[in-house]
Amino acid sequence: MDDPVPVVIVGAGPTGLVAARLLAVHGVRSVVLDRWPAAYPRPRAVHLDDEVCRILHRAGVHEEFAAVSRPAEGLRLLGPDHRVLAQFSRGTADGAHGHPQANMFDQPRLEAILRRAVDQDPLVTLRGGVEVTAVSADGDGPVAVAVTDRGSGERQALRARYVLGCDGANSTVRARIGSRMRDLGFAQRWLVVDVDTDAAIDAWEGVHQVCDPRRAATYLRVGARRYRWEFRLLPGETAAVMSAPRTLHELVRPWTRDLPFEELAVVRCAEYTFRAQIVDRWHAGPVFLLGDAAHLTPPFIGQGLGAGLRDAGNLTWKIAAVLAGALPAAALDSYETERRPHVTALIRLAVGVGRAMTQGGEAGDLLRRLVAPRLVRVPGLRARVLDSTTPPLRRSALRRRRWSPWSRNGRLCPNPVLGDGRRLDDVLGSSFAVLAVGSLRPQAVAEARRRRVVLVPVEPASGLGRWLRRGGARAALVRPDRTVMRTSGDVAALLRAAPVLPPTAPPPRPGPDGSRRRGAPA
Repeated sequence: MDDPVPVVIVGAGPTGLVAARLLAVHGVRSVVLDRWPAAYPRPRAVHLDDEVCRILHRAGVHEEFAAVSRPAEGLRLLGPDHRVLAQFSRGTADGAHGHPQANMFDQPRLEAILRRAVDQDPLVTLRGGVEVTAVSADGDGPVAVAVTDRGSGERQALRARYVLGCDGANSTVRARIGSRMRDLGFAQRWLVVDVDTDAAIDAWEGVHQVCDPRRAATYLRVGARRYRWEFRLLPGETAAVMSAPRTLHELVRPWTRDLPFEELAVVRCAEYTFRAQIVDRWHAGPVFLLGDAAHLTPPFIGQGLGAGLRDAGNLTWKIAAVLAGALPAAALDSYETERRPHVTALIRLAVGVGRAMTQGGEAGDLLRRLVAPRLVRVPGLRARVLDSTTPPLRRSALRRRRWSPWSRNGRLCPNPVLGDGRRLDDVLGSSFAVLAVGSLRPQAVAEARRRRVVLVPVEPASGLGRWLRRGGARAALVRPDRTVMRTSGDVAALLRAAPVLPPTAPPPRPGPDGSRRRGAPA
């Protein structure tokens, strides 16, 4: 009998493809199974934040993503008459994490980038046009995955050490392991309209949220030619009725003004029910749920896809470490412990924003008109509205307890430019790292080399040095997902605490013939 595949990934959307790339960086082979023979061509997600861009960096596709995305300028709250109630602006330059805080993009273009990277990676096998019909784990043995070819009907049985269910809201994997979605009490029907045009739409470049109990709406510019509108549907309205050209023209006219509707090419006009749900159990033994298979976030803060990529960033390095014998299998329980609180917080924030936009009737409309203009003066609210920063992770097997509110334990470390001109992420690669303020002893350098830990000396007066010292630390042990595992003044103790991972491979780089070669110079 053939040896089990280290990891089978069910679902070839962005979450599944990024998971495959991150596993490959750690030398872990995977097979990705998807029911569709090719990528789904219609637009869906349109926003990723700067933290998630760091995950794309680890997957080796950040430069390609930057070339097809554009930074957004913030958020405007508009009244029913489209007058500005409040504006929360942000810069479009690279921030603390080395990327713009908000990045707009067209999902099919991101998926094309990821598929090219996967196709050129010898450690990833992508099989489309197949249906996963059963997933069963038997004790400590491999997971059995039953697969049927949707074209020929041929059946095949795969065995895997681990299975990642990245197969969306109607997840087969979730159903097979008996996990259930828990509803968080939010469901609204919306019409989503994507438009492609060469015409100039003269509107502010950030996100527009129309706070109207009669017709809440969202507008944003996705790319050079691509725009999106979302309109809440009223009882009795359907996409079939609302997608009539005359009706659509009236809906978008507040932004397009005198622009003839014929100059707008409607790429997609579809009805969606925005839901808030989270799964009751994130894994059953070696079978894990990621992305929409584990949680659904209303789109009002643009964190749905990002949450799935964060799942992949958190879990994949841990699986690689367990497969290499560097961590015990029990360490994988930290996946749910760490990810559930962050996902839950973002879902509740999105629900709050959605309700603030749409509920309260005439009284709510009056309250918004009175309160919204004053919101920009509330200390800290701008950051709360615009920032999706990962909160400190809860204590787990891979995160030391926080001993003060300022502790860096469990926080995502920043990604500054270092003294040699490189970003920290370019130096860290996919390894454990120790950041240490001040000079390093030769013994520490030798021990770091032996344990394959990246040792980064930090100037005390640098931004990174100040960040550490504000948290009461002179040194920090940083995990491959850029989370601070623990801090200390003892560099040697941090080095001893770092699991010894196998050597990691740099992401493939384009070769002279267009192919990708691991370790080839950029």
